[in-house]
Amino acid sequence: MTPDVDLTVPKTGAHSALKRMLALDCRLFEFAAERNWPGAGPVLPRLSRSANHGVLWFAAAAAITASRTPRARRAAVRGLASLSLASLTINTLGKRSVRRPRPVLDPVPVMRRLKRQPITTSFPSGHAASAAAFATGVALESPAWGAAVAPVAASVALSRVYTGVHFPSDVLAGAALGVGAAFAVRALVPTRAQAAPPARPRADLPALPGGEGLVLVANSASGSADRARALRDALPKAEVVECEPEDVEAELERAAGHARVLGVCGGDGTVNTAAGVALRRGLPLAVLPGGTLNHFAYDLGVEDARDLSRAVEQGEGVRVDVGRFVAGRKRGVFLNTFSLGVYPELVRERERWSERIGGWPAGVLAAVRVLRADRHPLEAEFAGRRHPLWLLFAGNGMYHRMGLAPGRRQDLADGRLDVRVVHGGRRPALRLLSAALAGPLTRSPAHAAVQVGRLHLAGVAPGTLLAYDGEVMEVEGDVWLEKLPQALTVYRPLPPQ
Repeated sequence: MTPDVDLTVPKTGAHSALKRMLALDCRLFEFAAERNWPGAGPVLPRLSRSANHGVLWFAAAAAITASRTPRARRAAVRGLASLSLASLTINTLGKRSVRRPRPVLDPVPVMRRLKRQPITTSFPSGHAASAAAFATGVALESPAWGAAVAPVAASVALSRVYTGVHFPSDVLAGAALGVGAAFAVRALVPTRAQAAPPARPRADLPALPGGEGLVLVANSASGSADRARALRDALPKAEVVECEPEDVEAELERAAGHARVLGVCGGDGTVNTAAGVALRRGLPLAVLPGGTLNHFAYDLGVEDARDLSRAVEQGEGVRVDVGRFVAGRKRGVFLNTFSLGVYPELVRERERWSERIGGWPAGVLAAVRVLRADRHPLEAEFAGRRHPLWLLFAGNGMYHRMGLAPGRRQDLADGRLDVRVVHGGRRPALRLLSAALAGPLTRSPAHAAVQVGRLHLAGVAPGTLLAYDGEVMEVEGDVWLEKLPQALTVYRPLPPQ
């Protein structure tokens, strides 16, 4: 009742084994076709059709993204990326490698059959590959969402045998290929869990049941209202104060006067201000990401109120390094990055446009405008020599590139400033692009990198822009950078020992 498969293989022991496997496959198909599946008739054919061209998975990705959490957004993107790779592999290699005919539909009840039968070869199942790729990709980033998607993906794969368009081995091979595609995407772009820094050195922090003793200041302009409400629900005894950007520092100082733990919800600039207050007052810091990029919170391993509330209630945390700069009478600390040259100009230009056109479009427009402008490189003296520079970058900790992902810190207490410079020259755009693509090289014609604990720059021209954690100011004269090892204690959830 099923057609023979034309396999040009010599008649050997392997050929006999393959024939037995194909015969078993046909028997399993006929068994599934003849079996009564209670409740499946109204569901599986519709589910199978909804997965055509990935429509079901794009809808699922939209639903996951609608939860508006960073983890959910990353899970949706990773699921779609895995699906895309699986579909590309199936259509370019899979279907052309083994030209297996579709099963004969005689044993399949008419009510189960699809109205439009596929005309491509049967092996492997593209629907099963897409379903497995999407579900696995989602699960690698968010196990909770993966558990929600997995039953739907399994049902789609099963529906291909139920409706008679695939043999069981087609579905199994497609599912295996989909899982492989998801892991291939993870090798290129690691998950957040892979990139999270180790939980060291651990700190003794007070456990606050219900959040009692935590005072958290939320910057209302950063869009952190939803995050602050989620923290109130998770920690009902915590005090949450929402304020405007110009009042953040004053509210943090007031909160530090009676808090056991100082909390902050906002972007990197707001977190920087809170870190300065916590250092001066000797308080532990609880960080809830509430801005656009949230580099420090994400590198720390805190993504949402659930992560932070668990750490606060259980007293889990670590000590982290802090960078400090002194530029004449101006001084400050940085948790992420410090820079001179082109990047501070880009930050200022981006802030000028972000309220009108949005963050990411403003960043692109700012980069184009800054790189096209006619300018001269920054000149500064270090190690006894004067150097023209397009950019000097200092990271609070070593930034590593993992696969195709942007640089991340794997250790927030490594005791080092990650200093990168882009040398001056006639073509800043080309030099900056080549340095960005090169990554952490120690030497290149346009780019140099070194890891130090302290750095001194002399002779910085008046009006030079300095950026630290997204904040910008003008400086001149001598600039000192130093590392404050393990100076700040912060809450973060720890893995089981």
